[in-house]
Amino acid sequence: MPTPRLSVVVTRRLPEAVETRMKELFDVELRDPDTAMSRDELAAAMRRADVLVPTITDTIDAGLIAQAGDKLKLIANYGAGFDHIDVATARQRGILVSNTPGVVTEDTADMVMALILGVTRRIPEGLAKMQSGEWEGWSPMANLGGRLAGRRLGILGMGRIGTAVARRARVFGCQVHYHNRRRLRPEAEAEVEATWWESLDQMIARMDILSINCPHTPSTFHLINARRLKLMKPSAVIVNTSRGEVVDENALTRALRANEIAGAGLDVYERGADINPRLRELPNVVLLPHMGSATLEGRIEMGEKVIINIKTFADGHRPPDQVVPGML
Repeated sequence: MPTPRLSVVVTRRLPEAVETRMKELFDVELRDPDTAMSRDELAAAMRRADVLVPTITDTIDAGLIAQAGDKLKLIANYGAGFDHIDVATARQRGILVSNTPGVVTEDTADMVMALILGVTRRIPEGLAKMQSGEWEGWSPMANLGGRLAGRRLGILGMGRIGTAVARRARVFGCQVHYHNRRRLRPEAEAEVEATWWESLDQMIARMDILSINCPHTPSTFHLINARRLKLMKPSAVIVNTSRGEVVDENALTRALRANEIAGAGLDVYERGADINPRLRELPNVVLLPHMGSATLEGRIEMGEKVIINIKTFADGHRPPDQVVPGML
């Protein structure tokens, strides 16, 4: 008899090519309409599925995992970040967790540079002026921003994305600096001409731009807090495309309103879509709706990684992108 196909529940809509391939391989339930599942819906899905395919909008905590059925053996996350999943509790229940690392590195690094340019060159202000019809013509002193060449860029988190940002920043003429839990190998540093700072405080105090590219873990929660924001130069800008929880959003808002720093470009927020309304009102802030990895190519590649992880598991092997608790 043929081996029965795995029951797979997908919590959000994915690119058509990914969904089509999943239907060919698995007994899959697709999400329609494309809305986030409620907690009760997630619990029900985890009781009836062999494999759950969640996204960052799904919080899979210990309480939900406790309600999972005996069938559930794999949480194949659609995304590289997995701080929304209690990996340790899942492991205790015999449930494997996998993710999709590496596929959105270049897309996210592109967005970091877009935000840096958006803030330093005041692009959203220019767009708003044109769309409102307020522009009355060119003037030598109007809409003045700043030049990127020669600026010091401090990268917090020199992993795949941080390194990709460093490569781009060098092309723009920036001086690259970084703080990381571990110093890079000499050849990796030399490739992007990066300077390592053991002290985050000392690096922040000397940077013109701070790019946050580290994951959200217990040790990085509010890593950029009120004290560290006060260390930054008044002319400095901060860009965050990693996780909103790394920055104390209220402290950042206060610093921006007090002109203690010059601007910010944000693609992620501490409380998801519940953004501090005072932050929205500031002209020196560029806000994007978590679109750093939002390219069709990237989304398809993420789906392909999910499928490989599930298929490998179905064949009786460890998923190639298995997450273990020690990775946090």
